[in-house]
Parts: sequence; C-alpha cells; structure tokens
Amino acid sequence: MTETSIEQVAAAAAAAARPFARTTPRERGGALVAVADALDAAGPELIAIAMRETGLAQARLTGELRRTSWQLRLFADTVVDGGYLDVRIDEADPDYVIGPRPDVRRMREPLGPVLNFAASNFPFAFSVAGGDTAAALAAGCPVVVKAHSGHPELSRRTAEVVADALRGAGMPDGVFQLIAGQENGVALLRDERIRAGAFTGSTGVGRMLADIAASRTVPIPFYGELGSVNPVYATYADDELLQAFVASVSGSAGQLCTKPGFLFVPEGADLSAVTESAASVDEHRLLNPGIGRTFAQRRADVLEADGVTVLSAGETRTGDDGQTYATPTVVTVDVDALVAAGDALLEESFGPLSVIVRYADLSTLPALHAGLFPGNLTSTVHARAGELEDGSLSALVDALVETSGRVLFGGWPTGVSVTPAMQHGGPYPATTTDATSVGTAAIGRFLRGVAYQNAPQALLPAPLRDDNPWGVPQQRSAAGLSTTWGSFAG
Repeated sequence: MTETSIEQVAAAAAAAARPFARTTPRERGGALVAVADALDAAGPELIAIAMRETGLAQARLTGELRRTSWQLRLFADTVVDGGYLDVRIDEADPDYVIGPRPDVRRMREPLGPVLNFAASNFPFAFSVAGGDTAAALAAGCPVVVKAHSGHPELSRRTAEVVADALRGAGMPDGVFQLIAGQENGVALLRDERIRAGAFTGSTGVGRMLADIAASRTVPIPFYGELGSVNPVYATYADDELLQAFVASVSGSAGQLCTKPGFLFVPEGADLSAVTESAASVDEHRLLNPGIGRTFAQRRADVLEADGVTVLSAGETRTGDDGQTYATPTVVTVDVDALVAAGDALLEESFGPLSVIVRYADLSTLPALHAGLFPGNLTSTVHARAGELEDGSLSALVDALVETSGRVLFGGWPTGVSVTPAMQHGGPYPATTTDATSVGTAAIGRFLRGVAYQNAPQALLPAPLRDDNPWGVPQQRSAAGLSTTWGSFAG
C-alpha cells in the first residue's frame, strides 16, 4: 500500500466518523446483525481458508466463528439498550447546596476512527471481525483493521464480507477498511485522524506500538493485549485435575493467551498422570513458521534451565511445508529453582508448554505470586469445598485479585465466555491499559465523556433530550436533592 493510499484510508475513516456516530441505535445495531448474518452465511468458505492458513482444526474454527457472529449480536442489543452511553442529567437547581447549579447533561460519545491490529491465534474472534472491531463499531467508531500476515487470504475475504454487509445496511463509506503490512500499520497509528488503537499479540510488538501511540503530538489511547502466563494454584493434585490441566495446555497447541503457563501443586504430589496424558496428545501444527521457530527456541531454553525435571519432553519437527508441528512439553521444578531461574522459566511460552511448580507451604503462595506474576489475564484456584469456605485461601485470593483481570475458582482459563460481565484484560504486562477486550464493557474503550451545559433541547444529542427519542436509560438528578446528601448515615 502506498503512502497516498494510506492517506485515502485515513481520510475516508475521518469523513465517516460523524455520520456514523449519528446513526440511531437501531440502525447501528441492525448493521452489526447484518455483519453477523453475513459471516454465518460465508462460514464454510471462511473456515476452509482458515484451516489452510492457520492449521487450526475445523471444530475449533467453527466454534470461534460462531462466537464471533454472536458477539456482534450481543453488541447490537447493547447498542439498542443504550445503557453503555451512561447518560446523566442534572437539572438546573438554584438552591443547590454548593451554589446554584446549571443544567448539565453528560453522555459518552464515540472517539473517532480506531486502528485495530488483528491477532494471529484467533483468526476470527480477535481478527478482522473480532472483538475489537465489533466493540469499536458498536461504539460508533469507524474501524481500520491491520491484517495479520499469518492469514492474509482469510483477512481479505472476511473484510469483503464485513464491508459488503455494512454497505448493504446503509452505513457510511469508510466506516470499515482493511490494510496490510507493518509499515502501513505504524504509519496509520501515527496519523492524527486515528483516535485509538487496539492490539492483540506479543509483548515486544505491543509495547512498541503503545509507545508510538503515547509519543504522538496528541497521544491516543492504545489498548494492547500482550503476554500472560495465567498461573493456577491447586491445594491437591489428583489424576482428574492433572488430566484437565494437560488438556488446557495442549488445546489449540497451547497458542491461547489464557493457557495456564504454571500450575502450583503440593510437594510430593504424584504427577504421573501428566506424563500419561501428554503422551496421548497428537502433534498439532503451530500457526506459522515464525511462531514455530520461537516456540522451538523457548522450549529448548526451558528444558535446559537449572532444576528442571521433565515430565513430558514433547517434540517439535519442521514439515516439508516449513511449518512446525509440536506435542506437549511439561516440566516440574520446586519453588527455589523457579525463583532462581528467573526469566528462563517465567517468560511466557507461546505454545504447548507449561511448568508445574511444587510448593511446601500454602501460606507462602500469596507473596510468591505477587513477586513473580505482576500482571496476568487470569489466575485460578483449585481447592476442595471446605478450603474455599474456611478462609485459609483469602490471602492468596487477595493477591490474585490485585494482579489479575479474571480470577477462577475451579475450571481452566482457556475458554473466555462472551458475556456482559466478562473481563479480559489485566494489569501490565498483560495489557498496556487495564480494560477488557471481551464482553459489552469493551465498548467503553472507544468512547469519551462529553457534558452539555445549559444547551437548548434542539442542539442536544437525542439521548440527552427530555423527550428521549431513543428510549435509553437516563440517570436524573432532580432539583432539591442535594439537601439530602449523606442521609444514609443517619
């Protein structure tokens, strides 16, 4: 793509911003449903392309595409409901206790054009039509997607489906566009017409892009989902738990941002079920040659670390197609060896590899967690019912809450349900900005608050007007209420 065409992309997105922001909830919601319907209709074609380009299984991709289309439908309902606008109306009050209050009306407005860097490991759910795109469109922001080089044909075809559906739903030209190439992505991130960025990928690239966004003459918000090792803490280690652990580590060849990278178990636990379960897992192709090379090196580093005992060596091989194929690698260390190894073990291993850590004293885990894992998408606790209820784990849970976006009790973090309450984010280095990229709260990343003071009804946005033509929730503060402040304490 030439510099001129990047200029055209930015200009088209900027021109679409105000017309798209002015669309009614039903118009915008209808457009999101139209995209969902179009993706479902094109499903067989898209899944076939995705299988060829990524090596992911048909069942996995079928479920992911379904998640992607239904996510759009969830956002459509959220837009029509209007609660995400957070409309607040303070009526004029000459007797306001702090001094006369003007009429003030506040709502959240779209930021403007958003640049979304697509992910490699979720070719549907975090790619061209994935969560960041859906959230930005729902917020009323034009979207430019920078396609991932790991699935270029799928990116182009998905973009065609999305663009055609939006056009058919009457959305403005320029509301959705696709670009390719790292240089083009960086150039557009620096363009003053881009008002926010979103990214899912490696820590190194994500941090580089976040720094570019922050160093602009006018900095912009950048929502980068980076690395996460998602520690799991267990007070027991029976065969059922260990088998489920291996399944979580090896699913999609461990190429999930929520893969459990560490499992802490009591010292002396019988771990033979790990070896048996890992031996039954068939090899799986990694997403692309670059990821394959990185994983092979990372695996070698872990296997060579001091204090490591191998439970399942696994293996990697390079096929005639240049792709890497892998089986699960699982090792075990004690706490002292883990701490001494530092980044040699603590760094994320993107692929089917995990570390089991043997601990002697449950009471040491909160401080250990705080020191080793400052920011993660998830942390998990596996304990028996009595242990969950007697308060013995409260210090550990507090430590997990401080450093994690989602805390699980039982189950495994691989599997992020798209729900209104979901939090898929976490403190740095899990993300550059601690927000969520999954669930309806994700829309809030692409909105900003605007207040209108003493504005005539004719100039107010529809959600702020007294007649409320969109029927959205309005939080009203009536005149005279200020004299009752603090009455709850009486």
